[in-house]
Amino acid sequence: MQISVEESSALERRMTVEVPEERISTEVKSRLEDMRKSARIDGFRQGKVPMTVLKQRFGQRVRDEVVGEVVQSTFGEAMGQEALRPAGQPVIDPVSSETGSGLTYTATFEVFPEIELAPFEQVALTRHTCDIGDADVDLMIEKLREQNKEWVAVERGATDGDQLQISFEGTIEGEPFEGGSGQDFDLELGTGMMIEGFEDGLAGKSAGETADLNLTFPDDYGKEDLSGKAVRFEITINKVSEPVLPELDEAFIDKFGVSGGDIDAFRTDVRANMEKERERALRQRFSNEVMEKVAEANDFAVPNAMVEAESGRLRQQVAQEMMMRGIDPSAGGQGFEDSVRERATSRVKLGLIMAEVVRKAEIVADAERVRKMIENMASSYEDSAAVVKWYYDNPEQMQQVEALCLEEDAVNWIAEQAKVTELDLAFDALMNPVQTGS
Repeated sequence: MQISVEESSALERRMTVEVPEERISTEVKSRLEDMRKSARIDGFRQGKVPMTVLKQRFGQRVRDEVVGEVVQSTFGEAMGQEALRPAGQPVIDPVSSETGSGLTYTATFEVFPEIELAPFEQVALTRHTCDIGDADVDLMIEKLREQNKEWVAVERGATDGDQLQISFEGTIEGEPFEGGSGQDFDLELGTGMMIEGFEDGLAGKSAGETADLNLTFPDDYGKEDLSGKAVRFEITINKVSEPVLPELDEAFIDKFGVSGGDIDAFRTDVRANMEKERERALRQRFSNEVMEKVAEANDFAVPNAMVEAESGRLRQQVAQEMMMRGIDPSAGGQGFEDSVRERATSRVKLGLIMAEVVRKAEIVADAERVRKMIENMASSYEDSAAVVKWYYDNPEQMQQVEALCLEEDAVNWIAEQAKVTELDLAFDALMNPVQTGS
């Protein structure tokens, strides 16, 4: 077998493979002889069909089968011989295999990049810490009360924080449009849920009043056919309600599994949950920090085939998220596609870097650590034992957990070599980085 490889680009290879006729014809002859033992052809006894007749009847079909199998097997052999690691499936050019002339084919494919990791000693990282004080627990309890608030109807003008039940109809150039009307729709003033001017136009309105609003959809609105369009909304306020927070009493505390209304026990339980969330958030934040800085420190080309595959998965995931928010994914156009591809490229690059770290550091998934992680994830469920069993009964889920363990170990291995600075962070800033700008 003769092999020649051309470098079409940094990662693309074009490999030509020539297989001698003897390898093809020997296998074809062997299969035809096996067929002869059981072949039934009119005019001949079973097992006595002349080889010339078998070749005439089945020779080309058998040769095609052999050629297909030889292409697959020799491609693998060629990869090993040339020490190449293909990233994705190859594109096989039309195969040339005339009887007597052997087999020649060309395979075009991408290979994994050779990654020379930048020295981690030069990477500067920030590891955040977070102390939970009594004030943080107080704030969390207030948030729990807020989440369990009740709405009580009032006979006054609406202000920020009130909930309005409205019925509305929107028109563009006098014509209704899809999604532009609603009945008994609940809207909390001050949330910015509607387009600019909508909520402001309802401030001060009482139950039974109406409002006619002439507004404009923003240029970057999620539905392209509405972007920048002038719209008129005719609105009726059905009801105005104000929020009433529950008392911090036995009935409220009992909702969270703390019986007897013991406020100290409740605070202890809240703090324990906050500590668990803190540890998860700190690990994730530091992991993201490591990933970002390591990606910045290492620059290399990534296989297009891997980016395309990841783009497909991301495109489906993002499209589902957009549809759940009532946004048409197709309205995103090229900007949507560019965003998906950029994220996919970043993910593939990080995956290759972390795989190289795992290989270089000789990290393996420890069974005890895997079980501990599963038990930790299952601890928040009522029947934690059943959840643990579910993980161990699902190979795909187990692989995901093992991958998480490998990632954590890789992050720790990098951190041991990098320059790490600790920085304290308030609990609210840790849990709500977008709102707090942290």
